[in-house]
Amino acid sequence: MVEITGQFQLMGCSFSYRKDMERSVSGRTGGDEVTGKKRQIGEYIAITAGTFLIAFAIKNIFDPVNMVTGGVSGAAIILKELWDIPLWLTNTVFNIPLFLAAFRMMGWKFIGRTLYSTALLSAALYILPEFNLIKDDMILSALFGGLISGLGTGLVFAGGCTTGGTDMLAVLMRGWLRHYSSAQIMQVLDWIIVAAGVCVFGIRPSLYALLSIFCLAKVTDSLIEGMKFSKVAWIISKQDKGIARAVMERLERGVTSIGARGMYSMEEKNLLFCVVSRKEIVEIKAIVREFDPQAFFIVSDAREVFGEGFIEKENRIT
Repeated sequence: MVEITGQFQLMGCSFSYRKDMERSVSGRTGGDEVTGKKRQIGEYIAITAGTFLIAFAIKNIFDPVNMVTGGVSGAAIILKELWDIPLWLTNTVFNIPLFLAAFRMMGWKFIGRTLYSTALLSAALYILPEFNLIKDDMILSALFGGLISGLGTGLVFAGGCTTGGTDMLAVLMRGWLRHYSSAQIMQVLDWIIVAAGVCVFGIRPSLYALLSIFCLAKVTDSLIEGMKFSKVAWIISKQDKGIARAVMERLERGVTSIGARGMYSMEEKNLLFCVVSRKEIVEIKAIVREFDPQAFFIVSDAREVFGEGFIEKENRIT
């Protein structure tokens, strides 16, 4: 009887613990689901904002000054000039066969978000009011057009998709041109459209378009990667222990000591390796000068750093 009672109590405890554990696991799963949904909502917000910025740049900066920057948007500007076809209509008609082909070759998962972004771009080109924002200043149009469209493109990429067009076509063509990357194929397609723009609008707008493309690429890269730049410090000093201790205590940053040998003197030395933020590198320099003004000190850039004190989990938006 005692054994039965004890067994029953044990089972009761086990059941209670299991129930609590299930609740805990359920809570974690629910938390992960909430986090995933929030992230997905954030990504769609980024895609929506980025798409409207791209549409604004196309309709109110590039189109009024006949600046063909490649892609379907560039082709749309050319067709509008030749036959007065609306920008939104060209974007839609060009992308429909591309999406049908992509769906057949790669499935819905590949085109889902990109379909949303592409449809939204056509809608934005249709509903945004049309006005000449910068008048006839080609330099300002190239710079601000590249800035705004680059910001928009970076947000769309951060949301995990593209706006279709030549991006999608390049991915599809790579199935036949396997010796070339998608980026190389897309670059050739864009150059073809820019060359067509030269034939229609002349060389001057196309030269400014190249400046805009450069700005677009730089802003996009900065948004995706540059915001997470860190600094890497490499230090060789006889006062390596003092420097390492000061960095760990004052900045609360980890320091790694790597055994090294100077090939001229054949002396054994310690190479200090430390990753810090851009602001903290100034303090690192001050610490090194404080302990050893003769120290050999190298600073380099790190595009993305994952781990404690930096990016804990990859987030495509931030």
